[in-house]
Amino acid sequence: MKKYNRSLMAMALIGVIGLTACDGDDGKDGAPGEPGTPGTPGTPGLPAGSFTNTVNSAADFVLTLAPADIVVVGTEDFSLKFTVTGKNTKGEAVPFVGLDKVALYVTNQTVNTTDTGAPMLWANNALTNEFGSSMYCTPTGKATARGGAEVDACTLVEDAENPGTYTGSWVHDGNAPVVLADGDPNTLYRVMIRSYNVVDSQGEGISDKLLSTPLDFNPSTGELAVSTKDIVSNAACIKCHTKMEGYGEGDVRIANIGAHHNYQKVENCITCHNPAYAGGQDDPEKGFNANFNAMIHTIHAGHHLADELTGEALDEFGEIAFPAELNECMTCHDGASGWNDNVYAEACQGCHMDVDFTTGENHRGIVPGSDAACSGCHGAGSLSPVIAHSVGGRDKVAEKFVIEIQSAVVEASATLDMSYLTVTSQVTMNGVPVDAATYAAITDYMTNSGRGFLIGRLNPDTGAVAHGYGAAGSFKMPFTGGVMTAGMLVNKTEFDTVDLVGPIYATAEVQLCSEDEMIVKCTLDEDGDVNELAVANSAPVKYFNLSDSGAVEVAARIADPDRTTISEAKCNTCHGNLTHVKGTHGATEFTQCMACHSENLGSRPSYHPSVTFKTDEVDADGEAIWEAVEGLTYANRDLVTVAHRFHSGNWDGTPLVYRDADGELHGYPAVQTNCSECHKDGAELFGADGGLTSGKRSIQISDTGFISPVAEACRTCHAHSGPAALAHFKSNGAYVEGDEGSTADLPVESCSTCHGEGKQYGIDVMHAGGAH
Repeated sequence: MKKYNRSLMAMALIGVIGLTACDGDDGKDGAPGEPGTPGTPGTPGLPAGSFTNTVNSAADFVLTLAPADIVVVGTEDFSLKFTVTGKNTKGEAVPFVGLDKVALYVTNQTVNTTDTGAPMLWANNALTNEFGSSMYCTPTGKATARGGAEVDACTLVEDAENPGTYTGSWVHDGNAPVVLADGDPNTLYRVMIRSYNVVDSQGEGISDKLLSTPLDFNPSTGELAVSTKDIVSNAACIKCHTKMEGYGEGDVRIANIGAHHNYQKVENCITCHNPAYAGGQDDPEKGFNANFNAMIHTIHAGHHLADELTGEALDEFGEIAFPAELNECMTCHDGASGWNDNVYAEACQGCHMDVDFTTGENHRGIVPGSDAACSGCHGAGSLSPVIAHSVGGRDKVAEKFVIEIQSAVVEASATLDMSYLTVTSQVTMNGVPVDAATYAAITDYMTNSGRGFLIGRLNPDTGAVAHGYGAAGSFKMPFTGGVMTAGMLVNKTEFDTVDLVGPIYATAEVQLCSEDEMIVKCTLDEDGDVNELAVANSAPVKYFNLSDSGAVEVAARIADPDRTTISEAKCNTCHGNLTHVKGTHGATEFTQCMACHSENLGSRPSYHPSVTFKTDEVDADGEAIWEAVEGLTYANRDLVTVAHRFHSGNWDGTPLVYRDADGELHGYPAVQTNCSECHKDGAELFGADGGLTSGKRSIQISDTGFISPVAEACRTCHAHSGPAALAHFKSNGAYVEGDEGSTADLPVESCSTCHGEGKQYGIDVMHAGGAH
């Protein structure tokens, strides 16, 4: 078991990016030694409460800059002025006094006059002046750099007449290293300040970096400016990484980027990750290009590129699996169209690492003389990024194969105690009814000919999928083998007559090949994989009553918005769609998941019963060794159980979301304790009776065994499996694996007494992961 603690799993997230800082690993901010006594400001005589020298969170610390107060280009002496506020005990924004160390980052945008690289480039003023990536400012004009060396710093002075107002000047030889003497004052400059040694009221260092909002401005006019290079927004990153709460309107920050303990904004990353640190991808020890455009591609394609990666890139990126479809460039590129319009090798090679532009290998033998040649093929038409990557292709074919189920009726069979279930559907392909000839060859279009109709019996009182698997609970009927007449398809399958009763739902999961926005016949590559984009049919869920042809009185519980706290739209915010998540299944929505991921599939337990973690050891080939967590198993495929387990790293094999030997989570991009990443905003998980809002009261784990749903939901995320945790569950009325109940109608657990919304230990309090 080593250090893995399965009862008290660490909730801290390692994040998906773990780069080494360009100027060294700057670590997490800590307490600055012995802090001054709270309440003793740098400026004496201020009324109590009119200032502060502590803050409780990074969002309470606001540093404000103005273009008129900054000189960072030209021959004039460097100057800097800014103000800082923090929140006092009343939550009021007041001057923050006593700030004793900041770092100033200055970058500028320049026109690329060469035929290699992006049309516009970022340059760091300090790097250009060979002074590292930033300049410190302290009251003494000296600072200790990473590594312990003393360096010159700008002199930081707090205005005695205006507490919370600070100025910086350079008293050493020459001008400050962040001033670009021969820079162009008519281009965009970006200034960012990081503050150090800020503590909370208990003297503890603030965990998140204290960063000013990046200021973009034109020095020659003093006006604010807008960068044309920002083609990936912070909001795009937040779709998977979570938003940092507490900042002002418009100040959007990313919560969970592990690199350097999070610089929070895309605008901040380019301060270091620009052409000065590019370096190419030929260094076998580093293995990636540190320029932002190439690096960010390599990071997010890491798992797909694992066979190509070397050195640090393999160690740090090789397990990162992009949760959306990798070809969907606009998942991240939600800004200007430069990603499609400006084609150059560096950005492309961040993903296409097997391409050698010097030899033409994996580039059809083509050796471009320079990046200027790239637009000849890729500037427009079928080889432009937006077309070559089929960006948006899935959406364009979403309704190109529609199965509209018309009826489901029981018909007599000549076989004793058997009857036919006859399903009639209207089927269209590429906008026209499917004819008999096309239907006869339909398997040529399908990625998995074994898929077809999903039909499940519903509990008439709760809307839950009925207990059992197969005819007793849900049916599977092939899509093939029916009779097609001018777009109307009739499929008949024999089942036990006793099972063909009551309310049912009906849908289909057929997946087909598409190309050029049309459904087409599939072709295979040399490895036997389908060449075309695989898309799922559209098959809206329909409800029928096999015992009564009249109105259906019940719908599936998962389709009831009042009883479903998960948001399918939120899943798709990060994943893009559910189709690619399930591979060849053809599922596009939650309602299609219930047939296989019901809480009532006791005769079909989990395909992933155990949990493995990644140890600190490697085998003789240098491969990581994985071990099973002793005593931790799961015996169901309930959708809540599966979703919690997978996203919290409690899975088996060598999963891409996993725990290490210390119990820390890798691979999940969001803040784990922020339930609203998946659950609806403001959703209440507990109902008025203390049970789940959904109405689920048990989970079947065997033909005769049932466990309590709240305890299982908690256990799958926290991996609470020790005797103390299980005893706690049972003492509050839960039935657990190994001590299950014998009926599906289990009593309601008393979990909500302490953990219901609004309680002292409510799930909304304990899992307030979005707050910082």
